[in-house]
Amino acid sequence: MAHWPEDVGILAIELIVPSVYVDQTELEAYDGVSAGKYTIGLGQQKMGFCSNREDINSLCLTVVQKLMERHNIQPSEIGRLEVGTETIIDKSKSVKTVLMQLFEPHGVTDIEGVDSTNACYGGTAALLNSIAWIESSSWNGRFALVVAADIAVYAKGGARPTGGAGAVAMLIGPNAPLVFDRGTRASYVKHAYDFYKPDLTSEYPVVDGKLSIQCYLGALDNTYQLYKKNVAKREGGEISLQDFDGVLFHSPYCKLVQKSLARLALNDFVQASSEDRSKKFPGLEKFENVSLENSYFDREVEQAFVALSKEDFKTKTTPSLLVASQVGNMYTASLYGGLVSYLVSKDITELVGNKIMLYSYGSGLAASIFSMTFASKIDERFRNLISNLSHVKGMLQQRQKVDPKIFEDTLQIRHDTCHSAPFEPNSRVDDFFPGTYYLVKIDDKHRRFYERMPVARNGHA
Repeated sequence: MAHWPEDVGILAIELIVPSVYVDQTELEAYDGVSAGKYTIGLGQQKMGFCSNREDINSLCLTVVQKLMERHNIQPSEIGRLEVGTETIIDKSKSVKTVLMQLFEPHGVTDIEGVDSTNACYGGTAALLNSIAWIESSSWNGRFALVVAADIAVYAKGGARPTGGAGAVAMLIGPNAPLVFDRGTRASYVKHAYDFYKPDLTSEYPVVDGKLSIQCYLGALDNTYQLYKKNVAKREGGEISLQDFDGVLFHSPYCKLVQKSLARLALNDFVQASSEDRSKKFPGLEKFENVSLENSYFDREVEQAFVALSKEDFKTKTTPSLLVASQVGNMYTASLYGGLVSYLVSKDITELVGNKIMLYSYGSGLAASIFSMTFASKIDERFRNLISNLSHVKGMLQQRQKVDPKIFEDTLQIRHDTCHSAPFEPNSRVDDFFPGTYYLVKIDDKHRRFYERMPVARNGHA
C-alpha cells in the first residue's frame, strides 16, 4: 500500500464473565481472615469463577460469537484472528484453531494468526500483532479479531482471592473510534521467575508475591519513562499524568492499581526540575533524593504519592476498575476489561476526544505502555461501539451469588478433574447466560466437544 490505513484502532469490543461469583466479604469470613483483608486490603468486592463446564475454548467461543452477532460481523470480514491466553489445555493445538469452528461452516478458512502466550501479556501481544498486520503490506483489507481470555485460579491460600475469569474480543480496523497512537509505544522485557506455571498437570501457578510486585512496578517505571521519551521525540515537549483523561492498568487486584498510579506520579516527581517540583509537588521536598529502584516497598513514599494522586485516581483510573472489582483478575483480559469499564462508566459525551494511557504487564516478564485517542466527534461507529456495551452493567448484576463453600468445592472439582480423559462433567448449566458455550465431554483421545445455550429472544446472546 502507498500509505498506512488511517486511524487504526478498536471498532467493536465484547466482554463476557462467568455467570456466578463469590462475595469477597463472605469469603473473608469463610476463610477466617480479618474483616477487610480482601475487600479493603486487595480492593476486591466479588470474584467470578468457572466450573469444569467452562474452559478456555468455551470462553473464547462465547465471546467471539457474541461480538459477531451483536455487531453483525460476517465471518468473511475477518482476515486475522489471534488469541492471547495463558490458560493452556493443549501443548500443541491453539485455541484459535478451535475458534475456526465458527468460520468453517461459512467457507472461511483464510484467516491468519494463532495464539500468543506470556502470562497476562498475551492479549497485548495479539493486539500489537494485529495492528502491525493491518499497517503492513500483508493486509488484505479485512478486519482483525483479537481475543484475550483466561481462567485465573490459585491453590488454597493467600493468593486464591485474587482469582477471576473472563474474556474480551476486539475488532481491529481502520477508521476506528478508538485509535492507537503511533510511534510512542514503549516495552520492557526481561527474565524473572515472579509468576510461572511449570507443572503442566495443574492450573495453579508458582508465585513469588514480593518479587511479582517489584517486577510489576519496575516494568512500570521503565515503560513510562521510555514512553515519555518517545512522545517527546515524536511530538516535542514533556508530558505527565495531567496530559491523560484516563490511565488504565493490568489489574491483578485493585489496590495494586491505586499504588501503580501513585508510582507514575512519583516518576513525574523524580523527573521534574527543581522549579517544577516546588510548583507541582508542594510539601514533598523530603523525597527529592528518592531512588526509584529502592522505593518499591517504601511505605512512606507510597503513602505520600497515593495521597498526592488521590484525585487523579478517582477521575482517571477508578472508572476502569468496575469489572476488576466485581470479577477479579482475568489475566490477559484484565487490561481490556478495564477499557470496557472505562467506556461504560462515562456518558459518550464525556469520552469524545479522550486520550488514555494503558499499561500491560505479564510475568516472566513482558510489559508495554501505549496510548489511545478517542474520536473527536460522535459519529455512527463511535455511537455503535458504546451502545453495544450497554448490557455490561446489567450482565454483572444478573450473575448468581454462591456460597463460599460451593466456590471451594467447585475449585476442588476443577483441580481433581484437570486434564482428565475420558471425562463428562455433570456440573449444572442452568445459571449460564444465554449464548454461552460449555463443555459436554472429553473423549478418550482428549478431544473436546461443546454445545451452546440458547440465545436470548432478541437474537443477542
